[in-house]
Amino acid sequence: MSSEEVLRLLRAARGLKQRVLLMTAYSAGLRVSELVSLKITDIDPGRMTLRVQQGKGGKDRYTILSEHLLVELRQYWKRYRPALWLFPNRAKNGPLSRGEAWHIFNSAKRRAGLKKGRGIHSLRACFATHLLEAGVDLRSIQFLMGHTSILSTQRYLRLRPHNVDNAVSPLDRLQLYRA
Repeated sequence: MSSEEVLRLLRAARGLKQRVLLMTAYSAGLRVSELVSLKITDIDPGRMTLRVQQGKGGKDRYTILSEHLLVELRQYWKRYRPALWLFPNRAKNGPLSRGEAWHIFNSAKRRAGLKKGRGIHSLRACFATHLLEAGVDLRSIQFLMGHTSILSTQRYLRLRPHNVDNAVSPLDRLQLYRA
């Protein structure tokens, strides 16, 4: 999805709780299992990081915490006061289910009139692609996504033709001719 399509998706979320859930998935490049397992204590506003505990392969990692997301998270916390889990289930005795997170994504996608995106995991691919388009190097993206192999990161990246059109040859960046 393009940045504009992600924005449409976020705007189509029903209420603060669903919007924050989708924003968190996109802004930090989280797998759905990592998203629903987040705890309040995983948010570190001082370092502007989110801690992912026991991600894929049982690995812990840190990813970025968006300034915009932090503002939304503070508003979300004031309204809902989650105790342990950032996104608790309805009974408030455990985390939200992965199926419920998928349902939230699919409902927002339908309301936004989007055809792209094969589940909430597509926000993770958008995270990687949009970072690359913004000039973040592949190794940094690999680290943020928690991939052991750079090959795992590369499969998420989809360069659009306009990126190639804007490419400038390294030769053209050299000062070959002195003014």
